[in-house]
Amino acid sequence: MAVPVVDPSLNPSSVEADAVVADPPRRARRRPARADLLAIGAYVLLGVLVCLNYWGDVEHRVSSHLPTDHSWFEWLFAHGAYSVQHLENPLFTTRQNAPDGVNMMANTSLLGVTLPLAPLTLLLGPQVMYALYLGAALSATAATSYWVLSRHLVRSRAAAFAGGAFLGFAPGIVHHANGQPNFVSNFLLPLIVARVLRLGEPGRWRRNGLALGLLVAYQVFINEEMLLLTALACLVVVVAYVVQRPRAARERAGSFLAALGLGGGLALLLTAYPIWFQFNGPQSYRGLQGGVFHNWGEDLVAFVTFARDTIAGDEAVEKTIGLTEQNTWFGWPLVLVALGALVLLVRRSVAARILAVLVVVFTIASIGPVVRFNGAETDVDGPWAYIPDDLPLVEMMMPTRLSLIVVAAVGVLLALAWDTLAGAGRPPVPAPRAAADDTGRADEADARPDRAASRRRVLRLAGYAAIVAALVPLIPRPLPAQDIDPPPRFITAGGWRPYVPEGRTLVPVPIPSNVHGLHTLRWSALTGHEFPIPGGYFIGPNERGEGVFGAPNRPTSTLIYSTMDKNVVPEITEENRRQAVDDLRFWRASVVVLGSGPREAVLRDLMAELLGPPQRVDDVWLWDVRDRV
Repeated sequence: MAVPVVDPSLNPSSVEADAVVADPPRRARRRPARADLLAIGAYVLLGVLVCLNYWGDVEHRVSSHLPTDHSWFEWLFAHGAYSVQHLENPLFTTRQNAPDGVNMMANTSLLGVTLPLAPLTLLLGPQVMYALYLGAALSATAATSYWVLSRHLVRSRAAAFAGGAFLGFAPGIVHHANGQPNFVSNFLLPLIVARVLRLGEPGRWRRNGLALGLLVAYQVFINEEMLLLTALACLVVVVAYVVQRPRAARERAGSFLAALGLGGGLALLLTAYPIWFQFNGPQSYRGLQGGVFHNWGEDLVAFVTFARDTIAGDEAVEKTIGLTEQNTWFGWPLVLVALGALVLLVRRSVAARILAVLVVVFTIASIGPVVRFNGAETDVDGPWAYIPDDLPLVEMMMPTRLSLIVVAAVGVLLALAWDTLAGAGRPPVPAPRAAADDTGRADEADARPDRAASRRRVLRLAGYAAIVAALVPLIPRPLPAQDIDPPPRFITAGGWRPYVPEGRTLVPVPIPSNVHGLHTLRWSALTGHEFPIPGGYFIGPNERGEGVFGAPNRPTSTLIYSTMDKNVVPEITEENRRQAVDDLRFWRASVVVLGSGPREAVLRDLMAELLGPPQRVDDVWLWDVRDRV
């Protein structure tokens, strides 16, 4: 099949970029296919390496960086399986935060992944699915990036491999793999960008528009925030192209706008109800309380620092400047190589100039409201200081994550730089050999091209070495993991069943929240959501309709958390006991269960003061409260 080029001017290394490449001979086709398989195989191995610590004991290990997020996404895989198995609406659930429930569209629910993978989750369990999917998502992102680069931008498979590897396993991406698989599930984004760049193709606006609409609609159910970042990047790319190639842009404007309108209309049609549900359905909210993300900007020193999860990283550094997220963390060698590549390519390549615009715009945008330097806030205002934090979308954005667009730009730049080096090494068309005269001048003329070719070869090898030297320190290490206690046998063996009738809840102690109850949240996930629980780890509305993390605390949950923090049972009054019964009635509780875990002894004493002596059933302490509520 012929391979169309998006725009000849975007490809600096293509000699005949405006030509349609004819089908190559069978032997020539085998080589790219073999290179493709090798590239994908290498990406798969990297994905396995990143998750290696989980596989050591996949059922009892979670991320030591974000253990609560890890447990939340295990819960999400169980939610997808439960929704498919019971044919329930996946946009909402009451299996967490009972009885109010959770709006799954208003949370990072990953429905585009958990629903189609539901059969595997039912077969393997959410812990195995989490680790399996995490590595696969990283590898798939690298693979689709490689495919787009090799088919639409560069000729060298090695260049596409280097760019794809960085786009899939950049330090900022691997950092999010610590408990946030939604931010490494970027395998559709390269396809979306490629499709946007092809919208102006004459005669193909219907096909391109339909393809874009389907891709965008599906990405909504994976990660809306990354889709928004991609849309912002595409907007800057299109504007930068129009400024540099106004004539070509005018010629393609009709097809581009028609395809864009068709794609946007299709995406809106497919996602209209879920998006309405997200903002208007039960447990929806408007913005986050206090704009908690608005102040999270990227530290300037982070750009030249090695990330913790790379072979050159240092855990001590992240305690200084890694207080929010590690989204860039390129290390100083890559920053130097990227700057050098931009300087060398920006005059000869439209693509390089567009990448330069992306780097400048989104580096500045990622700084946030205050410039941070080496972990300290300076007196210099950042760009977000002049943006109201209550604007729609803006109120939910985290400035530092805009630097992920810079990550993507650097990945493409690496591919362009490598491809330019490879193009410099391709043999030119030989010129007719001049006849030698008696003075031997023809031999001298032949020697000069040889010396020039030798210099080019040395410079090319130096360029390859610089790129490799910048990338090797960024090879990821296995993500840090920690052991976690398994759920009680009472839970996993179904001992709870006689105590929890339909329509009632099991109240675990501590009640899950964004701070406490990591291990009790997993009880729900690892039993396939067979019983609903109060509390949880999610974003829901407060009394003013603003988004807050976790369920609003009730008197009993507040008492439990304060007792855990102080490790002392406070003096319990009759009012405390009355409030406990009211809370259990609100939660529709049938049984309160305390298993082994942090602060078990003090929590047992607290609950005994509130509810009376517990029963010892199997390996848990149990309070049967059905006759009280």
